[in-house]
Amino acid sequence: MVDLFNYDPNSIGNPNNNIFGLPTNEDNARLVIVPIPWEVTVSYTAGTARAPEAILKASLQVDLYDPEMPDAWKKGFYMRSSDRRILMKSDYLRKEAELYIDYISRGEDVAANQFMCKTLKEVNEGGHYLNNWVYEQTKILLEQDKLVGLLGGDHSTPLGYMKAIAEKHGGFGILQIDAHCDLRDTYEGFNYSHASIMFNALKEIPQLERLVQVGVRDFGSDEWNYVKNNHPRIITYFDKDIKDRQFEGESWKMIVEEIVSKMPSKVFISFDIDGLDPKLCPNTGTPVPGGFETEQVFYLFSKLLQGGKTIIGFDLNETGVGETDWDANVGARVLFKLCNLLVTSNS
Repeated sequence: MVDLFNYDPNSIGNPNNNIFGLPTNEDNARLVIVPIPWEVTVSYTAGTARAPEAILKASLQVDLYDPEMPDAWKKGFYMRSSDRRILMKSDYLRKEAELYIDYISRGEDVAANQFMCKTLKEVNEGGHYLNNWVYEQTKILLEQDKLVGLLGGDHSTPLGYMKAIAEKHGGFGILQIDAHCDLRDTYEGFNYSHASIMFNALKEIPQLERLVQVGVRDFGSDEWNYVKNNHPRIITYFDKDIKDRQFEGESWKMIVEEIVSKMPSKVFISFDIDGLDPKLCPNTGTPVPGGFETEQVFYLFSKLLQGGKTIIGFDLNETGVGETDWDANVGARVLFKLCNLLVTSNS
Protein backbone atom coordinates (compact mmCIF):
# COMPACT_ATOMS: atom_id res chain seq x y z
CA MET A 1 0.00 0.00 0.00
CA VAL A 2 1.26 3.48 -0.87
CA ASP A 3 2.11 5.58 2.17
CA LEU A 4 0.94 9.06 1.18
CA PHE A 5 2.33 10.50 4.41
CA ASN A 6 5.79 10.01 2.89
CA TYR A 7 4.81 11.35 -0.53
CA ASP A 8 6.35 14.69 -1.46
CA PRO A 9 3.43 17.00 -2.34
CA ASN A 10 5.82 19.58 -3.80
CA SER A 11 7.17 17.26 -6.49
CA ILE A 12 6.22 17.61 -10.13
CA GLY A 13 2.93 15.99 -11.13
CA ASN A 14 3.73 12.56 -12.56
CA PRO A 15 1.48 11.71 -15.53
CA ASN A 16 1.97 8.01 -14.74
CA ASN A 17 0.20 8.52 -11.43
CA ASN A 18 -3.49 9.16 -10.83
CA ILE A 19 -5.62 12.27 -10.21
CA PHE A 20 -3.62 15.26 -8.88
CA GLY A 21 -0.46 13.23 -9.54
CA LEU A 22 -1.10 10.99 -6.53
CA PRO A 23 0.40 7.47 -6.60
CA THR A 24 -2.86 5.89 -5.51
CA ASN A 25 -4.99 2.94 -6.53
CA GLU A 26 -8.62 2.19 -5.83
CA ASP A 27 -7.84 -0.10 -2.89
CA ASN A 28 -5.78 2.39 -0.89
CA ALA A 29 -7.81 5.52 -1.71
CA ARG A 30 -10.40 6.76 0.77
CA LEU A 31 -12.27 8.58 -2.01
CA VAL A 32 -13.00 7.18 -5.45
CA ILE A 33 -13.99 9.49 -8.31
CA VAL A 34 -16.24 7.89 -10.93
CA PRO A 35 -16.13 9.69 -14.30
CA ILE A 36 -19.36 9.66 -16.33
CA PRO A 37 -18.67 10.56 -20.00
CA TRP A 38 -22.30 11.25 -20.90
CA GLU A 39 -24.00 14.24 -22.58
CA VAL A 40 -26.88 12.84 -24.57
CA THR A 41 -29.52 15.48 -23.79
CA VAL A 42 -27.47 18.68 -23.72
CA SER A 43 -29.54 21.35 -25.41
CA TYR A 44 -26.89 23.89 -26.46
CA THR A 45 -23.14 23.16 -26.60
CA ALA A 46 -21.67 19.66 -26.26
CA GLY A 47 -18.20 18.63 -25.08
CA THR A 48 -18.65 17.83 -21.40
CA ALA A 49 -18.56 14.06 -21.98
CA ARG A 50 -14.82 14.39 -22.48
CA ALA A 51 -14.27 16.68 -19.50
CA PRO A 52 -13.11 13.94 -17.09
CA GLU A 53 -10.06 13.21 -19.21
CA ALA A 54 -9.28 16.92 -19.58
CA ILE A 55 -9.66 17.49 -15.83
CA LEU A 56 -7.40 14.51 -15.08
CA LYS A 57 -4.68 16.04 -17.24
CA ALA A 58 -5.13 19.51 -15.72
CA SER A 59 -5.12 18.10 -12.19
CA LEU A 60 -1.38 17.48 -12.42
CA GLN A 61 -0.91 21.25 -12.12
CA VAL A 62 -2.92 21.55 -8.89
CA ASP A 63 -0.83 22.20 -5.78
CA LEU A 64 -1.81 19.84 -2.98
CA TYR A 65 -1.69 22.37 -0.18
CA ASP A 66 -5.08 23.61 0.95
CA PRO A 67 -4.60 25.88 4.01
CA GLU A 68 -8.06 24.99 5.34
CA MET A 69 -7.57 21.23 4.94
CA PRO A 70 -3.81 20.75 4.51
CA ASP A 71 -3.66 16.98 5.04
CA ALA A 72 -6.91 15.91 3.38
CA TRP A 73 -5.18 14.60 0.24
CA LYS A 74 -3.25 12.11 2.40
CA LYS A 75 -6.44 10.09 2.74
CA GLY A 76 -6.00 9.20 -0.92
CA PHE A 77 -8.03 10.18 -3.98
CA TYR A 78 -8.36 7.88 -6.97
CA MET A 79 -10.13 8.44 -10.28
CA ARG A 80 -11.26 5.53 -12.39
CA SER A 81 -10.74 5.50 -16.14
CA SER A 82 -13.75 6.57 -18.18
CA ASP A 83 -15.79 3.63 -19.37
CA ARG A 84 -15.42 3.65 -23.15
CA ARG A 85 -18.74 1.81 -23.61
CA ILE A 86 -20.57 4.63 -21.84
CA LEU A 87 -18.78 7.24 -23.96
CA MET A 88 -19.57 5.39 -27.20
CA LYS A 89 -23.21 5.02 -26.19
CA SER A 90 -23.32 8.73 -25.35
CA ASP A 91 -21.78 9.70 -28.69
CA TYR A 92 -24.29 7.60 -30.63
CA LEU A 93 -27.35 8.76 -28.71
CA ARG A 94 -26.15 12.37 -28.78
CA LYS A 95 -26.29 12.34 -32.59
CA GLU A 96 -29.79 10.87 -32.41
CA ALA A 97 -30.87 13.49 -29.86
CA GLU A 98 -29.50 16.32 -32.02
CA LEU A 99 -31.66 15.21 -34.94
CA TYR A 100 -34.68 14.96 -32.66
CA ILE A 101 -34.10 18.39 -31.05
CA ASP A 102 -33.72 19.98 -34.49
CA TYR A 103 -36.94 18.29 -35.63
CA ILE A 104 -39.10 19.46 -32.71
CA SER A 105 -37.55 22.96 -32.75
CA ARG A 106 -39.19 23.46 -36.14
CA GLY A 107 -42.59 22.61 -34.69
CA GLU A 108 -42.86 19.21 -36.35
CA ASP A 109 -45.22 16.52 -35.02
CA VAL A 110 -43.22 13.69 -33.45
CA ALA A 111 -46.15 11.28 -33.46
CA ALA A 112 -46.37 11.60 -37.23
CA ASN A 113 -42.75 10.53 -37.77
CA GLN A 114 -41.90 6.90 -37.05
CA PHE A 115 -38.15 7.54 -37.06
CA MET A 116 -38.44 10.34 -34.50
CA CYS A 117 -40.65 8.21 -32.27
CA LYS A 118 -37.97 5.50 -32.38
CA THR A 119 -35.25 8.07 -31.65
CA LEU A 120 -37.07 9.44 -28.62
CA LYS A 121 -37.60 5.92 -27.30
CA GLU A 122 -33.90 5.06 -27.72
CA VAL A 123 -32.73 8.23 -25.97
CA ASN A 124 -35.08 7.66 -23.03
CA GLU A 125 -33.98 4.03 -22.77
CA GLY A 126 -30.37 5.25 -22.80
CA GLY A 127 -31.05 7.59 -19.89
CA HIS A 128 -32.62 4.75 -17.92
CA TYR A 129 -29.62 2.54 -18.68
CA LEU A 130 -27.18 5.23 -17.55
CA ASN A 131 -29.04 5.79 -14.27
CA ASN A 132 -28.95 2.07 -13.46
CA TRP A 133 -25.26 1.84 -14.39
CA VAL A 134 -24.32 4.76 -12.14
CA TYR A 135 -26.44 3.34 -9.32
CA GLU A 136 -24.70 -0.06 -9.49
CA GLN A 137 -21.20 1.43 -9.72
CA THR A 138 -21.65 3.76 -6.78
CA LYS A 139 -23.65 1.33 -4.64
CA ILE A 140 -20.78 -1.17 -4.70
CA LEU A 141 -18.27 1.50 -3.69
CA LEU A 142 -20.47 2.74 -0.86
CA GLU A 143 -20.85 -0.84 0.39
CA GLN A 144 -17.04 -1.00 0.49
CA ASP A 145 -17.13 2.08 2.75
CA LYS A 146 -15.56 4.27 0.09
CA LEU A 147 -16.36 7.94 -0.24
CA VAL A 148 -17.52 8.68 -3.78
CA GLY A 149 -17.38 11.68 -6.06
CA LEU A 150 -19.02 11.76 -9.48
CA LEU A 151 -17.42 13.64 -12.38
CA GLY A 152 -19.58 14.37 -15.44
CA GLY A 153 -20.57 14.68 -18.12
CA ASP A 154 -23.81 16.61 -18.14
CA HIS A 155 -26.03 17.20 -15.12
CA SER A 156 -28.29 14.22 -15.81
CA THR A 157 -25.52 11.87 -14.62
CA PRO A 158 -25.82 11.82 -10.79
CA LEU A 159 -29.39 10.50 -10.32
CA GLY A 160 -28.32 6.89 -9.84
CA TYR A 161 -25.68 7.95 -7.33
CA MET A 162 -28.20 10.05 -5.42
CA LYS A 163 -30.39 6.94 -5.12
CA ALA A 164 -27.46 4.90 -3.80
CA ILE A 165 -26.64 7.68 -1.32
CA ALA A 166 -30.26 7.70 -0.13
CA GLU A 167 -30.18 3.94 0.51
CA LYS A 168 -27.00 4.24 2.56
CA HIS A 169 -27.71 7.43 4.52
CA GLY A 170 -31.48 7.80 4.72
CA GLY A 171 -32.72 11.38 4.93
CA PHE A 172 -30.45 14.01 3.35
CA GLY A 173 -30.43 17.33 1.53
CA ILE A 174 -28.91 18.49 -1.74
CA LEU A 175 -27.00 21.74 -2.01
CA GLN A 176 -27.13 22.63 -5.71
CA ILE A 177 -24.76 25.23 -7.15
CA ASP A 178 -26.18 26.05 -10.57
CA ALA A 179 -27.26 28.75 -13.01
CA HIS A 180 -30.41 26.72 -13.70
CA CYS A 181 -33.17 25.16 -11.60
CA ASP A 182 -33.10 21.84 -13.51
CA LEU A 183 -36.71 21.30 -12.44
CA ARG A 184 -38.25 20.68 -15.86
CA ASP A 185 -40.53 17.69 -16.36
CA THR A 186 -39.37 15.56 -19.35
CA TYR A 187 -37.64 18.50 -21.05
CA GLU A 188 -37.83 18.26 -24.87
CA GLY A 189 -39.50 14.89 -24.38
CA PHE A 190 -36.45 13.39 -22.66
CA ASN A 191 -37.35 11.74 -19.36
CA TYR A 192 -33.82 12.04 -17.96
CA SER A 193 -32.69 15.36 -19.36
CA HIS A 194 -29.89 17.40 -17.84
CA ALA A 195 -32.61 20.04 -17.31
CA SER A 196 -34.70 17.58 -15.24
CA ILE A 197 -32.16 16.18 -12.78
CA MET A 198 -33.61 17.85 -9.68
CA PHE A 199 -37.22 17.26 -10.74
CA ASN A 200 -36.41 13.55 -11.07
CA ALA A 201 -34.48 13.44 -7.79
CA LEU A 202 -37.39 15.01 -5.90
CA LYS A 203 -39.87 12.67 -7.60
CA GLU A 204 -37.93 9.42 -7.30
CA ILE A 205 -36.00 9.77 -4.01
CA PRO A 206 -38.30 10.04 -0.99
CA GLN A 207 -35.31 10.32 1.35
CA LEU A 208 -34.46 13.67 -0.26
CA GLU A 209 -35.73 15.99 2.46
CA ARG A 210 -34.71 19.31 0.99
CA LEU A 211 -33.18 20.84 -2.11
CA VAL A 212 -31.40 24.16 -1.61
CA GLN A 213 -30.44 25.84 -4.88
CA VAL A 214 -27.89 28.66 -4.95
CA GLY A 215 -27.03 30.98 -7.84
CA VAL A 216 -29.96 30.23 -10.16
CA ARG A 217 -30.42 32.91 -12.82
CA ASP A 218 -31.99 31.23 -15.85
CA PHE A 219 -35.33 29.43 -15.43
CA GLY A 220 -38.81 29.03 -16.85
CA SER A 221 -42.17 30.06 -15.44
CA ASP A 222 -43.06 26.41 -14.82
CA GLU A 223 -39.92 26.02 -12.72
CA TRP A 224 -40.68 29.24 -10.85
CA ASN A 225 -44.13 27.91 -9.96
CA TYR A 226 -42.71 24.52 -9.02
CA VAL A 227 -40.31 26.16 -6.57
CA LYS A 228 -43.05 28.28 -5.02
CA ASN A 229 -45.47 25.36 -4.75
CA ASN A 230 -42.94 23.03 -3.12
CA HIS A 231 -41.59 25.25 -0.37
CA PRO A 232 -39.93 24.36 1.99
CA ARG A 233 -38.81 21.12 0.34
CA ILE A 234 -37.26 23.38 -2.30
CA ILE A 235 -35.55 26.62 -1.30
CA THR A 236 -33.99 28.63 -4.11
CA TYR A 237 -31.53 31.48 -3.67
CA PHE A 238 -31.77 33.22 -7.02
CA ASP A 239 -28.65 35.03 -8.18
CA LYS A 240 -30.52 38.34 -8.53
CA ASP A 241 -31.90 38.12 -4.99
CA ILE A 242 -28.44 37.37 -3.61
CA LYS A 243 -26.98 40.34 -5.46
CA ASP A 244 -29.84 42.64 -4.40
CA ARG A 245 -29.34 41.71 -0.76
CA GLN A 246 -25.63 42.46 -1.05
CA PHE A 247 -26.29 45.76 -2.83
CA GLU A 248 -28.53 46.73 0.06
CA GLY A 249 -25.92 46.03 2.71
CA GLU A 250 -26.06 42.35 3.64
CA SER A 251 -22.77 40.50 3.67
CA TRP A 252 -22.10 37.20 1.92
CA LYS A 253 -21.39 35.81 5.39
CA MET A 254 -24.94 36.60 6.52
CA ILE A 255 -26.48 35.04 3.44
CA VAL A 256 -24.28 31.93 3.70
CA GLU A 257 -25.19 31.40 7.34
CA GLU A 258 -28.85 31.51 6.32
CA ILE A 259 -28.24 28.99 3.53
CA VAL A 260 -26.42 26.61 5.88
CA SER A 261 -29.25 26.86 8.42
CA LYS A 262 -31.68 25.57 5.79
CA MET A 263 -29.68 22.37 5.16
CA PRO A 264 -30.38 19.04 6.90
CA SER A 265 -27.56 17.42 8.85
CA LYS A 266 -26.45 15.31 5.85
CA VAL A 267 -25.64 17.18 2.65
CA PHE A 268 -24.94 16.05 -0.90
CA ILE A 269 -23.30 18.73 -3.06
CA SER A 270 -24.37 18.89 -6.71
CA PHE A 271 -22.06 21.38 -8.45
CA ASP A 272 -22.93 22.43 -11.98
CA ILE A 273 -19.93 24.50 -12.96
CA ASP A 274 -22.15 26.99 -14.81
CA GLY A 275 -23.08 28.28 -11.36
CA LEU A 276 -19.77 30.15 -11.58
CA ASP A 277 -19.18 33.35 -13.50
CA PRO A 278 -18.86 32.24 -17.16
CA LYS A 279 -15.39 33.77 -17.37
CA LEU A 280 -14.41 30.70 -15.31
CA CYS A 281 -16.28 28.20 -17.48
CA PRO A 282 -16.66 29.73 -20.98
CA ASN A 283 -17.16 26.36 -22.66
CA THR A 284 -19.79 24.98 -20.33
CA GLY A 285 -22.91 23.76 -22.11
CA THR A 286 -25.21 26.68 -21.25
CA PRO A 287 -23.26 29.67 -19.86
CA VAL A 288 -25.28 32.45 -18.23
CA PRO A 289 -24.10 35.96 -17.21
CA GLY A 290 -23.74 36.48 -13.47
CA GLY A 291 -22.70 33.75 -11.05
CA PHE A 292 -20.02 33.25 -8.44
CA GLU A 293 -16.29 33.46 -8.03
CA THR A 294 -14.83 30.14 -6.87
CA GLU A 295 -13.90 31.59 -3.47
CA GLN A 296 -17.50 32.58 -2.80
CA VAL A 297 -18.63 28.99 -3.26
CA PHE A 298 -15.66 27.63 -1.30
CA TYR A 299 -16.59 29.96 1.55
CA LEU A 300 -20.07 28.43 1.56
CA PHE A 301 -18.52 24.96 1.69
CA SER A 302 -16.32 25.96 4.63
CA LYS A 303 -19.34 27.22 6.53
CA LEU A 304 -21.11 23.91 5.92
CA LEU A 305 -18.30 22.15 7.78
CA GLN A 306 -18.18 24.77 10.52
CA GLY A 307 -21.95 24.47 10.87
CA GLY A 308 -21.65 20.79 11.74
CA LYS A 309 -23.09 19.44 8.48
CA THR A 310 -21.81 16.11 7.18
CA ILE A 311 -20.97 16.02 3.48
CA ILE A 312 -21.97 12.58 2.19
CA GLY A 313 -21.10 12.87 -1.50
CA PHE A 314 -20.78 15.17 -4.48
CA ASP A 315 -21.04 15.47 -8.21
CA LEU A 316 -19.24 17.97 -10.44
CA ASN A 317 -20.60 18.36 -13.93
CA GLU A 318 -20.96 20.46 -17.10
CA THR A 319 -17.27 21.36 -17.41
CA GLY A 320 -16.69 22.19 -21.06
CA VAL A 321 -13.76 21.31 -23.30
CA GLY A 322 -12.43 24.20 -25.38
CA GLU A 323 -9.38 25.17 -27.40
CA THR A 324 -7.43 25.87 -24.20
CA ASP A 325 -7.22 24.04 -20.87
CA TRP A 326 -8.85 26.89 -18.95
CA ASP A 327 -12.16 25.14 -18.24
CA ALA A 328 -10.36 21.97 -17.17
CA ASN A 329 -7.99 23.94 -14.91
CA VAL A 330 -10.91 25.53 -13.10
CA GLY A 331 -12.71 22.20 -12.97
CA ALA A 332 -9.66 20.46 -11.50
CA ARG A 333 -9.41 23.02 -8.70
CA VAL A 334 -13.10 22.77 -7.90
CA LEU A 335 -12.75 18.98 -7.87
CA PHE A 336 -9.79 19.18 -5.48
CA LYS A 337 -11.77 21.36 -3.06
CA LEU A 338 -14.73 18.97 -3.19
CA CYS A 339 -12.47 15.97 -2.54
CA ASN A 340 -10.83 17.69 0.42
CA LEU A 341 -14.20 18.69 1.78
CA LEU A 342 -15.68 15.19 1.54
CA VAL A 343 -12.81 13.38 3.27
CA THR A 344 -12.48 16.06 5.95
CA SER A 345 -16.17 15.87 6.73
CA ASN A 346 -15.87 12.09 7.17
CA SER A 347 -12.60 11.93 9.09
